[in-house]
Formats: sequence, C-alpha cells, structure tokens
Amino acid sequence: MYKGHRFPPEVIQYAVWLYHRFSLSHRDIEDLLAERGITVSYEAIRLWCIKFGLKYVRRLKAKHQGYGDTFFIDEVFVRIDGKQYYLWRAVDQDGEIVDSSREVAAKAAPTTAPTTAPTTETGQSRSYLKKSLMTA
Repeated sequence: MYKGHRFPPEVIQYAVWLYHRFSLSHRDIEDLLAERGITVSYEAIRLWCIKFGLKYVRRLKAKHQGYGDTFFIDEVFVRIDGKQYYLWRAVDQDGEIVDSSREVAAKAAPTTAPTTAPTTETGQSRSYLKKSLMTA
C-alpha cells in the first residue's frame, strides 16, 4: 500500500491521522513534522490525505465512542456576495463536532412550516438538538 513512497509508512500514517483526527491544515501538519525533524511539503501531505484518507476516516468512525454529555453551540450570521447566511455548529466537551449547518437566512418568516424536520447524523431533528443544546 505504501510501496513507492519516499517516506516510511509510519510518517504517512501519522500525517493522515493528524489531518483527519484533529482537523489540522496541511501546513500545520507540515510544521508539526518539521518540529520532529521530518521535512515534508504540505503538498505531499495533501496527496497522502487524498490517497489514504478514506481508510483512516472509516477506522476513526468505527472507533468513535459517541459524544459527550455537554454541548456548546456557535452561531453567526455572515454576508457573502450580498446574501446573508446563518452558520452554526454544535460541539461536545471534547471538541467533536456533533452537527453543523449553513443556511440562507430568510428575510421574512416562512408562511408554512416544513413538513419534515431535517435530521442530524444521529437521526434526531435539528430543532430538538438546538433546544437541548441551549438548555445544556
């Protein structure tokens, strides 16, 4: 699997694991490896993440123990190209992203409620998640 690569499998595995586990940028990983005396370009790390990333993501998701019992929600309105967007994400006490969303902010309240509420990865409705996060 790692045949033909300049770096040993341990270095490649560590770089890809850092990228997917902690959501670091390729340049951050380049700096972390440089502190350990390993000179590798961020472009090589990017290519490793593309080539081997799916395998690591599946393994990390399989080992996932679930979310913590305390949640925090970050919300912000931003204007991009004249459109206002509502961004939010829910994070547990360990920094794991529970759910996130980017929605176009409505200028007026909708006249009819949606027939089905959008759901999160866990199958709960977002409105339930928002209510539970605000009371936590």
